[in-house]
Amino acid sequence: MKVDIKKVVIGAMAFLALPAAASAQDAKKGEIIFRQCMACHALEAGKNKIGPSLHAIVGRQAGTIEGFAYSDAMKNSGLTWDESNLTQYLLAPKSLVPGTKMAFAGIKDEVKRGDLIAYLKQATQ
Repeated sequence: MKVDIKKVVIGAMAFLALPAAASAQDAKKGEIIFRQCMACHALEAGKNKIGPSLHAIVGRQAGTIEGFAYSDAMKNSGLTWDESNLTQYLLAPKSLVPGTKMAFAGIKDEVKRGDLIAYLKQATQ
């Protein structure tokens, strides 16, 4: 039996690339998911609603938007909103920051959370 190494290597490379392609974040889909956040959050700087403005959220220290009445838990969380913390918070806000005022159950779907974060990174720079 003759094995074509070139085909085996190409096939293996294609197989290994599948999970990365399947898990790519989609900001366009994230924009649609963000619609459920719009009742409480704005993307514009300085525009607080029930929740704080999400303008420049990625890289910002939690609980620091001027003029918004954060819970003590959020103000004292010590979090910086990076992709990892946003992922955990959007999964279960009260688990990451017990005592937060955010009344949101979370987004259980990992792909949807990733898409939403991709949108926030793009839309709030």
